[in-house]
Amino acid sequence: MKKLESTFVNMTVVLTLFALVAAGALGAVYRVTEEPIAMAQVAKQQEAIKVVLPEFTELSEPDTVNGLALFKAYNGESFVGTAVESQETGFNGPIRVMVGFSADGAIVNYSVLEQKETPGLGTKMVDWFKSDKADIRGLNPATADMTVTKDGGDIDAITAATISSRAFLRCVSAAYAVFCEANGMTASDANSGATSQSVVAADSAAQSVPVPAEDTINVEPIGSASAAEPEK
Repeated sequence: MKKLESTFVNMTVVLTLFALVAAGALGAVYRVTEEPIAMAQVAKQQEAIKVVLPEFTELSEPDTVNGLALFKAYNGESFVGTAVESQETGFNGPIRVMVGFSADGAIVNYSVLEQKETPGLGTKMVDWFKSDKADIRGLNPATADMTVTKDGGDIDAITAATISSRAFLRCVSAAYAVFCEANGMTASDANSGATSQSVVAADSAAQSVPVPAEDTINVEPIGSASAAEPEK
């Protein structure tokens, strides 16, 4: 067999063929894995809905309000609550949280669907806001200030992870705004003990809290010789 001459044209042709083969292989892998990944995401979403809502027998088809997906739950013919999937940008990337509200707007539970926060710090959000230190379950955003205490709110931030905590609570506030809008409520409608205010204003205040320039925390090493990435 005649040896292929090493010319610029020949090298270009060979590299192009390699690129086409590689692209085809990647495309085939994507097509094979696309459906299982999508099914896994749906399963995770459905499991989260069960976790965050009161007991229910029927779930509505998903709806979208202000770009957020929501699901209304019923026990027989009685409306028992709404699950809202919310998203914000955290310290290291997107945070997605499913938040469940009872019929009167109180937070039933939450489930973190996605987060890429600093291990040992921001990742604690999975359980932190269910702990004795900062349990948000049972609170009604109509009357509770869903911001961190450092910003004058009612919720203790995760130690050394204030930015992650702010992002998580913005998720909750955005979810509550959608809950109210989907059910034709304002914050005062959702809880009769609250003063008259629109939930839009409450959510806007929660999301506009400035991050103090001096809010820098030195973090000690956690479990290794290297220090975890600090948040501001």
